[in-house]
Amino acid sequence: MLEQQLVNALSLGCVYALFALGFTLIFGVLGVINLSHGAVFMVGAYAAVEAMAVLGLPLWAGLLFAFLFCGMLGLLIDFLVLRPLRARNAPHLIPMIATIGVAIILNNGIQGIFGAQNIRFPAGVVSEESINLGSLHLTALELGIILLSFALMAVLLLVLKRTQLGRALRAISESPKAAHLLGINVEGLFYMTSFAAAALGGLAGVLIGLYSNAVFPLMGQPILHKGIAVIILGGMGDIRGALLGGLFLGFAEVLSVAYIGSTMRDAVGFGLLFLVLLLRPKGLFGTLQERKV
Repeated sequence: MLEQQLVNALSLGCVYALFALGFTLIFGVLGVINLSHGAVFMVGAYAAVEAMAVLGLPLWAGLLFAFLFCGMLGLLIDFLVLRPLRARNAPHLIPMIATIGVAIILNNGIQGIFGAQNIRFPAGVVSEESINLGSLHLTALELGIILLSFALMAVLLLVLKRTQLGRALRAISESPKAAHLLGINVEGLFYMTSFAAAALGGLAGVLIGLYSNAVFPLMGQPILHKGIAVIILGGMGDIRGALLGGLFLGFAEVLSVAYIGSTMRDAVGFGLLFLVLLLRPKGLFGTLQERKV
């Protein structure tokens, strides 16, 4: 049924968009392609599982715990890795390589602690209730993923477009030096951006873990590749593009599984992304303007 597949695609696309929003936020403000974002995504899922299994927290508290835990992890990565490189005015390639090392450390650390096997969320944390609208079947999990994702994306867009903080972040994305001369606390906003981006990535990890009911150390690798494709499709550093690109990829994957076959899932999704980029090499909302140092 097409209607059911569209609901499934929307819930998956929302998670992709949430992950890509954190990814593109880091790139837009800090000018860094943070390749540890997939590992932070994975850590978020593990943090929620442990919070609910060991501490007995309900689902909403587990989501909040993962959000804050990954936000603090993002701050730590910025303070220990990105900040020293910024102070040395390192070329853009150096922070990207450094974040690869961070991702390896996080992946190996989690695998050493929890093992390589899949783990699942405690039974009963997700409501089994569902809504039936004719032939359409919508579970409480799918509804929650869609509502939570859209709420967070709406808040982020509102902050960036309508507040003084958002204007300051946009100024930094254009030129950190000029923003500093205008009295903007550039370093403080770098930390805030790292916290928000990692928190969104960790939350996306929890949602994917719930959606697939499987959490494992390398779960961040496939979505990292998809996140890179999404931000390129949407236009590097553009929030609107990350949102639309994530939804596009979610719809492409689910509909290809439903009507072509699961073995062609990634081929169809990335093939469509490639065709779009042939028509718009800058991405949906990208520009040719370069960031000023």
